[in-house]
Amino acid sequence: MPRKTDNRPRKHNLPLAPVRLPPDSVVKVIGLGGVGGIAARYLALYLGSLRMPLRLVLMDGDAFEPTNFSRMFFLRHGNKATVIRDDLAERFAQTQLTILAIEEYVNAENVDRLIRENDIVILAVDNHATRKLCSDFCAKHRRNVVLISGGNDGIGKDSSGSERRGTYGNCQVYVRRGKDLSPSLTRYHPEIASPADRLPGDKSCAELVLSVPQILFANLTAAAAILNTFWLYVGGGLHYSEIAFDIADGIMRPAPLPAPDFGARKKKKRPAAVPSR
Repeated sequence: MPRKTDNRPRKHNLPLAPVRLPPDSVVKVIGLGGVGGIAARYLALYLGSLRMPLRLVLMDGDAFEPTNFSRMFFLRHGNKATVIRDDLAERFAQTQLTILAIEEYVNAENVDRLIRENDIVILAVDNHATRKLCSDFCAKHRRNVVLISGGNDGIGKDSSGSERRGTYGNCQVYVRRGKDLSPSLTRYHPEIASPADRLPGDKSCAELVLSVPQILFANLTAAAAILNTFWLYVGGGLHYSEIAFDIADGIMRPAPLPAPDFGARKKKKRPAAVPSR
C-alpha cells in the first residue's frame, strides 16, 4: 500500500526570519588553518553581500608554510591572518565590509582585548586549551557575546592518547545575553574543561613542529557546520547548541543537548556529559 502523504506544514520548511545582524557588527575568526581559512573566505562572501557596514577580523599567530599546501589555500608564505586579509582585500574593496588582521594567538594576557562585548566569535582552533580559555573568559567577563567553535579530529592519536580516524567533527555555539542562553563549550565536554594540550604560544619548538594529519574533506565539513550555525543564528533559526558529523558514516545531526533558550522553549532536564570521540 502506498504511503500517505503528509501535507501539513512542517516547521523545518518554514522560511527563516530576515538577517538580524545589526550594522557595524563585528565578526571575528580565531584560527586560520584548515578549517578557519575556508570559513573566513565564505564568511567574507556572505557578509559582503549584506550591503551594510560590517567588520571581519581575522586572528592567528601562525604562518603558512609549504607543508600546508595540501589542504589550505594561500598565495604566499607569511602570517595566516595577514595573507588571507590581503587575499580578500581587493575583492571586497567596493563593499561595506572591512577586513582586518591580527597576528596573534589568543592567550590569557590578550583575550580581554581580542574578544569584546557584542562580538560574534568563530573559534576554528585545533586545541582544547584555547577553547577552554575563550569559553571561560566569555562566561566570566562578557555579558553579550556569541562563540561558535568547530573543528574535526586528526588522524592517529589525539592529545589524550585516543586513536582517531579523522572523519569526525562537531560545532558548538555558546550564546550569552546577560546570561547563558546555551551551554558553554566546557559544560558537557570534559576534554575541553580539562584539556590535555596547551595553548599554541605555550608550546615548545618541538611541539610546534609536530602536526596532526587531517582529512581535507573533514576540514571542509567542519567549516560548513560553522558557517551553517552562524547563518542560522543571524537568521533567528538556530535550534541546537551543538551539531556533530562523521563524513565516513555520512551523518550530521544535532547533539542531544539543551537547545539555545531564546525565550520560546522550556528548560529540559540536564543530560549526561557528551562522550568525546
